[in-house]
Amino acid sequence: MLQQTRVEAVIPYYRAFLERFPTIDALAAAPEHDVLTAWSGLGYYSRARNLHRAAKQIASAGVPAAYEDVLALPGAGPYTAAAIASIALDLPHAAVDGNAIRVISRLTNDASEITAPDARRRFAAEAARLLDPRRPGDFNQAMMELGATVCLPRVPRCSSCPAEKFCAARAAGTEREVPVRLTKKKARDVSLDLAILERDARVFLVKRASTERRLADFWEFPGKHLFPRLKGTKLAEFRHRIVNDRFRITVWHIETGKVRAANLPPGDWVGIAELDRIPLTTVAKKALAARLARQVS
Repeated sequence: MLQQTRVEAVIPYYRAFLERFPTIDALAAAPEHDVLTAWSGLGYYSRARNLHRAAKQIASAGVPAAYEDVLALPGAGPYTAAAIASIALDLPHAAVDGNAIRVISRLTNDASEITAPDARRRFAAEAARLLDPRRPGDFNQAMMELGATVCLPRVPRCSSCPAEKFCAARAAGTEREVPVRLTKKKARDVSLDLAILERDARVFLVKRASTERRLADFWEFPGKHLFPRLKGTKLAEFRHRIVNDRFRITVWHIETGKVRAANLPPGDWVGIAELDRIPLTTVAKKALAARLARQVS
């Protein structure tokens, strides 16, 4: 859950998820629909699908005992596998995430571009050299915490850093110049108008295809462009970002008496009280919140 997501946003999802799926067997036995519903609003839904698949694999083959076994789980790359192997299994593998790379880049005053393969290998090798094999989980978590709270990207808190006297970048006065990262891909602005059609405490939703690259099988509100002749009432405007797309979203409420059933796209009417039982996109959740916050005449 913490991949690409802030701790504050994760905590309530984490607690609710563990309450709903308290064991690996419980998660493995759950339908994917239920797993996605529990993850709904957290984003990056391939994580939920991979976690579900990994639970099924563990329920079938047993708990991994080695780093290679963890790495073979769906969705587990080198960093995730090293983190699990060290923290859960007490195995000596360095977990090198963005925070660890920043710490190591400054400790060694390495001005290499951090996405370059050679630089990545050097950072990983240095992390493995520094790792305390007696307490690998504690070491990895300490590196993550140091990067997240002290060795910050733009304004490092060097005077509070327990590793300041070992830091080559601090000694050279280059702590704000490393690590080096090339300019990210420019974000794209996208306008999106959504229509909330409502009747008898139900709203109309459409389901994304199973073949979609993003948000497959999730439910969302239809676009207002499907009803070009209907003006509707503007409920809210908000922004939402997915990777490099910055969405500027406008939510409209349309009277269903003005919409003929034949003009509706394939979809379903769902009771508002039942929406927490289906996987909704994060945008749909925000649009629904805007609707519930306002009375519509």
